[in-house]
Amino acid sequence: MATLREDELIYDWNLRGDIHTPPLRRVEYVDETLRDGIQCPSVTDPPIEAKLEVIRLLSGLGVNHVDIGLPGAGQRAIDDCIVLAEMARDEKLSINLQCAARTHPNDIRPIIEISQKVGVPIEVMAFLGASPIRLYTEGWDADLLEQRTRTAVKMAKDAGLPCTFVTEDTVRSNPKLLARLFHAALEEGADGLCLCDTCGHATHNGVFNLVHFTRNMMRAEGFEDRRIDWHGHNDRGHALSNALIAIEAGADRVHGTVLGVGERVGNTSIDQLLVNLKLLGVHEGDLSQMAELVALVSEACEVPIPVSYPVFGRDAFRTGTGVHAAAVVKAMKRGDDWLADRIYSGVPAGWFGLKQVIEVGHYSGMSNVHAWLVSHGYEATEALSKKIFDFAKSTNRVLEDDEIVALIES
Repeated sequence: MATLREDELIYDWNLRGDIHTPPLRRVEYVDETLRDGIQCPSVTDPPIEAKLEVIRLLSGLGVNHVDIGLPGAGQRAIDDCIVLAEMARDEKLSINLQCAARTHPNDIRPIIEISQKVGVPIEVMAFLGASPIRLYTEGWDADLLEQRTRTAVKMAKDAGLPCTFVTEDTVRSNPKLLARLFHAALEEGADGLCLCDTCGHATHNGVFNLVHFTRNMMRAEGFEDRRIDWHGHNDRGHALSNALIAIEAGADRVHGTVLGVGERVGNTSIDQLLVNLKLLGVHEGDLSQMAELVALVSEACEVPIPVSYPVFGRDAFRTGTGVHAAAVVKAMKRGDDWLADRIYSGVPAGWFGLKQVIEVGHYSGMSNVHAWLVSHGYEATEALSKKIFDFAKSTNRVLEDDEIVALIES
């Protein structure tokens, strides 16, 4: 039988027909798992060995930048940042280092000292609250914020470090104040601006409007060469889609954390972002170690992965349903891994270091039983298959592997 082309087997409505959004393009990625991510009250700050491995894996996956901490938080944070920076230097990782800092000399000075000690540049991510509600609560005014902005950026740039000016709660901030602070930061030499949805307030329109406002201001004032970052949170469940909208709108770098860990309900999931950009043909890197990274962060931060978590949850590529399993098995019998990975999955498991798994349960057919036995090294005899099949039908769930093994041994 003639082999069909991929476009004959899958008609992709995502790519065909009218397109109502601008095309996605390649951007850079900023991972904040080891900074913003571990600020979650339910997350354990990982041991240094785990942090080292996280950065190695991020580098291998093609993530461009990693925030290694907030040295202004204390000596432990400083010590960890030094170890992480030395490892990235010694192993010549292809990932750039950042540290977060308030717009205060006491936070920026340790970053300068770490950079000088280790001998590698560390980007200063200097953040400042800018929304009216924050100013009212803190008793701040615009003059004070501009002064802090200029002082912080100048201090970082005078030390020869890259610097991004970060406005917290940007999506609820007044454009008049934003324009003043952005101009001050850029005038002092900031390499870029980071727009933050700190409270997870933004909808798609908010992201689009804010990115375009910032880009237009940069053009008008002669700062076209500076970059725009997008940093989103997930309070309304929009984080991933907002990140994609930010790319469409013109952001140059997008921030995220592994598993979306972060304050309250978390940040943009950088693993989900990379998966989607890979599927859309935008990200060209090898993501086969992504499952290893997600598992490492889950264990080290003590954050369980929901069974239904896209791609990396336990159930993402499992099926216990007869009709689904039968189709997967038929594809496997053809010796066609490409077909088996797509017949009942919109995401090819093999791209991300995973595989399709056929289970046996109360909705299963005999195909499930045969596939399970063969994949676990057993002979799928008629009597054994029927014994397992009959037991599965007497239950109300998918069987655990040890239950099936007990049936076989009995």
